[in-house]
Amino acid sequence: MGLILKLHQMVIPFIMRTVMLYYLGVQYLGLNSLFASVLQVLNLAELGVGSAMVFSMYKPISDDNTEEICALMRLYKLYYRIIGVVIAVVGLIILPFIPYLIRSDVPNDINVYILYLLNLFSTVLTYWLFAYKNCILQAHQRVDIISLITIIVNTIQYALQIVVVIIFRNYYLYVVMLIICQVINNISTAITVTRMFPDYKAKGKLEKEKVTEINLRIKDLFTSKIGSVVLNSADSIVISAFLGLTALAIYQNYFYLISSIIALVQIGFASIMAGLGNSFITDTKEKVFSDLKKFTFIFQWIIGFCTVCFLCLFQPFMKIWVGEKLMLGMSAVVFFCIYYYFYEVNRLLNVYKDAAGLWHEDRFRPLTAALVNLFLNVLLINVWGLYGVILSTVIAILFVEMPWLLHNLFTVFFEHNRLNEYLKRLIYYFIVTVGAAIITYLLCSLVTIDGKWQVLVVRLMICVIVPNIIFLFFIIVLRNLNQVISWYKR
Repeated sequence: MGLILKLHQMVIPFIMRTVMLYYLGVQYLGLNSLFASVLQVLNLAELGVGSAMVFSMYKPISDDNTEEICALMRLYKLYYRIIGVVIAVVGLIILPFIPYLIRSDVPNDINVYILYLLNLFSTVLTYWLFAYKNCILQAHQRVDIISLITIIVNTIQYALQIVVVIIFRNYYLYVVMLIICQVINNISTAITVTRMFPDYKAKGKLEKEKVTEINLRIKDLFTSKIGSVVLNSADSIVISAFLGLTALAIYQNYFYLISSIIALVQIGFASIMAGLGNSFITDTKEKVFSDLKKFTFIFQWIIGFCTVCFLCLFQPFMKIWVGEKLMLGMSAVVFFCIYYYFYEVNRLLNVYKDAAGLWHEDRFRPLTAALVNLFLNVLLINVWGLYGVILSTVIAILFVEMPWLLHNLFTVFFEHNRLNEYLKRLIYYFIVTVGAAIITYLLCSLVTIDGKWQVLVVRLMICVIVPNIIFLFFIIVLRNLNQVISWYKR
């Protein structure tokens, strides 16, 4: 169900973006991205409450302690009501400053204040309307039910929104459809939880020690939450404030495709998390490090292949999808490829960090990286425009996030002398990926046939064959080289 949901969240929003682009205009795509980023920042009020509450339910569910589960639900309900109020108040406070986040390009028929209030109301509803019941399904490992409800409701939502855009061409109605379907989603989930678990009701009171423990866990997640939100939202807000909605929409078209592939690869990362957590407890450090090398090899191949495909297929696809007027230069594509590659490598390290439970040691890293990214965004956007924004994120990941993560892993868990060995592997895989990307791109550049679709298909065939042959060859060479070195040491 998770895989189906990810594919659904790739394909249907892609169709929606295309319809909006051709029937409303590029500025409306920019508005969508801007308000999504602003409201993501407002969601900082959540502070990881959901993760902490779900974690706290594992033991009482295992012990079949219905009374404690009900008390946890009551606390969760209270926290989410408070969070909804905080988001509403803070959202209203920043209302007068919303026009300053948009440099230009606001459509003539749009009042940004009304639009912002509609989006704010939708966000607040997610916390006030039975959202706390989601934790029951998550703690019982029935996220498949959440996925199924989301697929059904989102399909209805996008169908209604497409009809509204095509027939009425009214962006306000488009947002109203979002609010209505958000209500339907929350109510449907609540009804499902009530039917599956009729004994679970939000009542009772937890012991003070339990509440203190939960609050401490939320506190540990605070800086990580802030860092991830700022890192993901700052780019869009800065682009809108400095370059306008059109530039933001063009940037988001490229970033949408990257984020879709990131979501697919995330399924692989999520699938190994539980196994890694168990391995950290039951296996030796040598075994865990050996597995790290194996998973690095597997994901480096996947990440390398995706990077090559982005480099060679981005522009032909964009030419078909949005047209040449809404395309960035090839240098931007190179920057996006670098961003994608290091972002994914960093995510693999994050998986190991989470599995090892190194949250306390890692609590300041996401926030530091986010602040570095924000500072460089403001500094470099005036020099290189969109390229400066992408470069800022790459610098934050490459020089703050990755070194810090590696330091934590190889000082707290693995032996520090293993770090050089692992770094050599990362560098080797990066060099192989760069070589495969250059060779594949040069071969794709030789394709001069007529027809946009024909060019895309031929390039895709080259991308499927050439980089995988290169990866296979150099990985065999690497293995043989390691064998030779091991024989020599004997």
